[in-house]
Amino acid sequence: MGTRRYPWVLATVPWSQSQEYTRGTHQGLPLLSWGIAPRGVLATRRQLRGMGKRPAGQEPVAYLYFRCRRACKQVFAELFLVSRAAPHRPATPAQHTAIAKANLARRLCRTCGRDAGYVVPLETRQCTPCWLATAESTRDPAVA
Repeated sequence: MGTRRYPWVLATVPWSQSQEYTRGTHQGLPLLSWGIAPRGVLATRRQLRGMGKRPAGQEPVAYLYFRCRRACKQVFAELFLVSRAAPHRPATPAQHTAIAKANLARRLCRTCGRDAGYVVPLETRQCTPCWLATAESTRDPAVA
C-alpha cells in the first residue's frame, strides 16, 4: 500500500483559535480537501459572489483541492475569510449601457440587420427566416 499524497496534518490556521487538521500546505498556505473547509468561515470567489460579496483585496488564507472529473485534473481553489469580504459593488450606468450594447450585437441578424429577439447562432449570425431563405437558395434542385 502506497503513501497518501496529502496526509492529515494538525496545524495552526488563521481562521481558528485552535489547531485543525489540514492536508498539509500548498504554496505556503493550509490545504483543505473537499468538504473539510468550514462553510460559514471560508469561501471561494464564486461562493463569495453568490453571497453578494467580494474578496476586497485580501489574500487567500487557504487552498481547497478537489479532482475535476470533466477536466481529469486536480484543481486548487483559493479560500477567503467571509468576515473580511466586502459587499459587491453595483455596476455603474456606463457598464449597464455597455452590457446592453453587447447583448444587442448578439441578437442582430447579419443579413437583414434586424433585432431577432433572441441570440442568433454563432455559426451563421442569421435569424431563422434569413437562415431558411439562405438554405432554400443554396439547395441543389437535382437532389430533391
